[in-house]
Amino acid sequence: MGKKVAFHTLGCKLNFSETSSMAEGLKKEGYSIVDWNDIADIYIINSCTVTAKAEKKCRDAIKKVKNINPYSKVVVAGCYAEIKPEELKNNDKVDTVLGNTEKYKLAHYLAEIEDRQYTDFSDVNKTKEFFPTFSKDGRTRTFFKIQDGCDYFCTYCAIPYARGRNRYNTVEETIKTANEIAKNGFKEVVLTGINIGEFGVKNGESFFELIKELDKIDGIERYRISSIEPNLITDEIIEFVSKSNKFLPHFHIPLQSGSNTLLELMNRRYTTELFAQKVLKIKELMPNACVAADVIVGFPGETDELFNEATDFIESLPISYLHVFTYSDRQITKASKFKGQVSGKVKKERSKVLHNISDKLKENFYNSNINNTGKVLFESQDDNGFMHGFTDNYVKVRFPFHGTLVNRIKNVKITAVNNDGTVSVEMIE
Repeated sequence: MGKKVAFHTLGCKLNFSETSSMAEGLKKEGYSIVDWNDIADIYIINSCTVTAKAEKKCRDAIKKVKNINPYSKVVVAGCYAEIKPEELKNNDKVDTVLGNTEKYKLAHYLAEIEDRQYTDFSDVNKTKEFFPTFSKDGRTRTFFKIQDGCDYFCTYCAIPYARGRNRYNTVEETIKTANEIAKNGFKEVVLTGINIGEFGVKNGESFFELIKELDKIDGIERYRISSIEPNLITDEIIEFVSKSNKFLPHFHIPLQSGSNTLLELMNRRYTTELFAQKVLKIKELMPNACVAADVIVGFPGETDELFNEATDFIESLPISYLHVFTYSDRQITKASKFKGQVSGKVKKERSKVLHNISDKLKENFYNSNINNTGKVLFESQDDNGFMHGFTDNYVKVRFPFHGTLVNRIKNVKITAVNNDGTVSVEMIE
């Protein structure tokens, strides 16, 4: 048996997809993949740099594994490694640092790890390759990376510096990978990337063309669009999803702020009016659709007046729930130098307000689904005698565990909302 390797993933769904592909690659080279909490010869952290908290989680993970096995080798890969390689190289517990291009040559670098070899780093202008990946960790759902990088350079975001410019395969090549996914038996595919709505723009293709072709693939029953910018979710995309039997009525649309003043400071490419138009269009065609929104709290220049304007806007729309992110100063970005930096205390207070709004929105959304019917894809985990799954419009279901239901899609009727953020259902077939 080869050396034991353990992986730990921080950050977005894209990272989870990439970690899975890295692990598959090492298996083919004879390595044995073990659980993160087990004793391993090599620990690999696929890192995130979107916030200071994400970077701290990486450093904490490094300390943890060195306590588990002081003689192990530690590899830090991904976005934190790309943005702050010297910081990690100066950590005496880290043996190898790999950026977002180098991590796909993981087996090559592990062969050299005994020499404590460090790698040369690609800067943002040299990160040009695209590596399609899909996760193989679960039995029901896979995260399919169709795009990487970003050309937007929002003033708060370090990701374009860590991930590079917008890139992807052609529609034809992407469909080939999707057919591989279908052969693996996954019922549901989540389309992921950094800015997936920009798929195809540099070679005369489009995200809309891609989803039309994906819709035709046999063997994949459900698709979710993980996140798409308000200015890129066109009416034709919304209308297509409303008629598709495979693309689900579940949208994740980054808002970031409900204030046009702040959106302009963030260098976002839309207004609150456009965002509202897209949400209302979705709800007009798909009244039961789930619409989630990302919101940043405490961005520089966010006064009490602008914060209240933003919360009023959010509460005026039929949003299902929020992902609330506290602004984190990334020194590589323009916003780091902006005036009007918000104190930690105020950020915490405002974050609590937004979380409370999100809880209320989600409660209203779940209650609006009582007595509705839907299709649930049941997952494999046995949680104290219960199993979970999600309806097509992303309502989380709790049901007594039955092994025969794993990776099966069943028609259900929602009967009640539970206190743990799930709903109860009854089978209707």
